[in-house]
Amino acid sequence: MLDLLRKNNIVAGVLAVFRIYLGYQFLHAGFGKVTGGVFDASGFLQGAIASSTGDHPAVQGWWAAFLEHFALPNAGLFTFLVQWGEVLVGIALILGLFTNFATIMGMLMNFAFLFSGTVSTNAQMVLLAIFVVVAGANAGKFGLDRFAMPYIKNFIANKTNKTNKSKKDPAVV
Repeated sequence: MLDLLRKNNIVAGVLAVFRIYLGYQFLHAGFGKVTGGVFDASGFLQGAIASSTGDHPAVQGWWAAFLEHFALPNAGLFTFLVQWGEVLVGIALILGLFTNFATIMGMLMNFAFLFSGTVSTNAQMVLLAIFVVVAGANAGKFGLDRFAMPYIKNFIANKTNKTNKSKKDPAVV
């Protein structure tokens, strides 16, 4: 099963659809926040903190404590990170560039929203993202990763070879 997910071209096509769908969702959400000019994470954070009390809290106490004592005092930073994070993750996923990293960053945001009591489409996005991450390089096969990843691997290999040669022979620069 894992081999099918990581090497099959048909699965790569399905994963490209998943990836582009996820990218569109992130880009659409982030673009609205960036261009709307009114997004401020502090209201969302305060709502999540308020949801941590009562008979059936939607937010766990440990997460509410993190939001109250770290995120809320740094709401400006979180506002920036959410809006630009969504835009950048969206662009990367649509283009298939740094697919695994972008997917993991998207999952991190989705989990933060879920922990904060927001269900929406976050759970389904996490589920699709799991397939993309487990598939590894196959998820970016029909994207810019097809070109970028071999280039980066070659660049790193050349740097490593130069470093190893210079350690063996001090005359080699």
